[in-house]
Amino acid sequence: MKIVHRCFAAISLALCAAVASAQTAREIRGPAAVVPLTSEPPAKIVIDSPLADQLAFGRVVIQYRAENLRIVPAFGAAALAVSPRIGHVHITVDDVPWHWADASGEPVILNGLTPGPHAVLIELVDANHKPLDQGVVHFTIPPVQ
Repeated sequence: MKIVHRCFAAISLALCAAVASAQTAREIRGPAAVVPLTSEPPAKIVIDSPLADQLAFGRVVIQYRAENLRIVPAFGAAALAVSPRIGHVHITVDDVPWHWADASGEPVILNGLTPGPHAVLIELVDANHKPLDQGVVHFTIPPVQ
């Protein structure tokens, strides 16, 4: 039994010494890569024209991407303190008085629009829905043949 206690004591002492000499994550990896909110460049949205081959079927597929902002489903005042900045998009079709929010980061896909000219406004907004940047896409749905 004394041998077991001595082995246990020796192992415990060795573990304590190892933990005491272990480096912290900061020492190994460097400081956390957090960009202070005050120094982040402005958020920007880049919007492509709708896919032409899909317009022939009455389907609108609009690819977009955000720069200097991650599109995630996080909302409210606490999300404003996250760095790098996070937000989502608001989408408005043909100047209707309402919009919808999307936090998927996936292309906007619309079906069922009538033939003729249309416009889609895509706003890049912060977690509290404050607009940061926007773009409008104009396109025409061809007549049904």
